[in-house]
Amino acid sequence: MGSLSGSGWREVRIVALPALAGIMLSLLSVRALDLLLLDDDSAGGVGLGVRRTRVLVSCLAALLAAGAVSVAGLVGFVGLVVPNWVRILVGPEHARSLVPCVLGGATLVVVADAAARTIAAPLELPVGALLALIGGPYFLIILWRKVA
Repeated sequence: MGSLSGSGWREVRIVALPALAGIMLSLLSVRALDLLLLDDDSAGGVGLGVRRTRVLVSCLAALLAAGAVSVAGLVGFVGLVVPNWVRILVGPEHARSLVPCVLGGATLVVVADAAARTIAAPLELPVGALLALIGGPYFLIILWRKVA
């Protein structure tokens, strides 16, 4: 269910370089990510290798997710909730939303971890369970809006 209880500076040192590299590569990919919002023909028409870009961006996302999961475990719904909130606040352009998504996701996990440590003290709730209480209903709302 995900927890930061066993994580310390050792884990930060292990995951920091790959995470920073992934974030930097993401920042360099914002134009391609914005073009992927178009349909395939339009994106290809302006010179984007759509298939290649999708594969590279998917690998980059997997690298970043693997780093987070290796330290915190499964902390689901952060990648669903935070980007949606950020897009509402700053718009869909990746150049404007990428950094707020990174900071927002980190902030949400840290706040959820602090809450998990204090809500049922001296017991510690799994962070993933607390995040599921936020993300589960949010996912259902999004699903309901798509169906309705």
